[in-house]
Amino acid sequence: MPEWVRRLARRFAAVLVLLYATSAAPPPASAAEPFSAATWPARPLRMLISTPAGGSPDLIGRIVAERLAERLGQPIVVENSAATGLPAWVALSRSAPDGYLIGMLTGGFATRAAAAKELPFDPVKDFAFVTFVSAYPMAVLVDSASPIRDFAGLLAAAKSKPEGLTYAMNLPGSVHHLLGEWINIEAKTSMRGIPYRGSTQMLTDILGGRVDVMIDTGTSALPNVASGKLRALALSSPTRFPLAPDIPVIAETLPGVETVSWLGLAMARDTPAPIIARLNREVRAVLELPEVQRRFATVGNVPMPTSPDEMRDQIAKEIARWNRVIDTKRIERY
Repeated sequence: MPEWVRRLARRFAAVLVLLYATSAAPPPASAAEPFSAATWPARPLRMLISTPAGGSPDLIGRIVAERLAERLGQPIVVENSAATGLPAWVALSRSAPDGYLIGMLTGGFATRAAAAKELPFDPVKDFAFVTFVSAYPMAVLVDSASPIRDFAGLLAAAKSKPEGLTYAMNLPGSVHHLLGEWINIEAKTSMRGIPYRGSTQMLTDILGGRVDVMIDTGTSALPNVASGKLRALALSSPTRFPLAPDIPVIAETLPGVETVSWLGLAMARDTPAPIIARLNREVRAVLELPEVQRRFATVGNVPMPTSPDEMRDQIAKEIARWNRVIDTKRIERY
């Protein structure tokens, strides 16, 4: 198991305690030497969120920006991309490497890099990665009235139905889609992905019996599980997710099939290393705040700080993994 996964599992366990703590001492002061370039930041910063307003990336970005601005002594203006993903990533890759534009990336960054025929940037080399910020699992779901009771039962049903079950997913090449096909590869099933634009119509159709299964982000799915509309068969995290510890994970049935979707910060390539180091240190301090962890939990996220190198290496590994899924299933790139 990779070290970052073990660390995430340990953090999941720790967050269970922190979420319900009524009080906590402030984090200890960093032992690192203060950043020597006193001129940075000398003016307000911008944080570019690669999704429209209102979703989990926007909410998490604003929580981080609020507390990070306090630590940096400069305001951080949050800007949302009108279109999800690519336009914001292109803008970030082409921005000046002066440390004044921070980009919020999503787990879709790695899947898009794998599924695209070509991109106007190199997804690993053209960014200065700062840290992952938070993580949340994907969820495999059925209507609460479905006869499928658990993930093993889903695989049995899929194998017994020659034409295959259908699963609602986000657009082709999304985390939803590629996770579904990864399950098909490992379980030797032939579930068919039905693409949708977002969770609302997926929910309507699974409740209406027009699809058998639904793969969605945990942030969207868990409230519908809590309300009784949906039954969660499994989550995709490597270990039980602290915000839903009673739900099994896919790897309990299909060992090795584990992934978390994430949010993370990056800047333009060639941004000075001292700026990246300072920003990584300050974001880590923000993520240690119990108040921030509780606010993350309200939108289904847990903190996942890493070093810049760990973030870069993990994204490269995810791109390679999703490429294998795409190649094995002969999924058309777009």
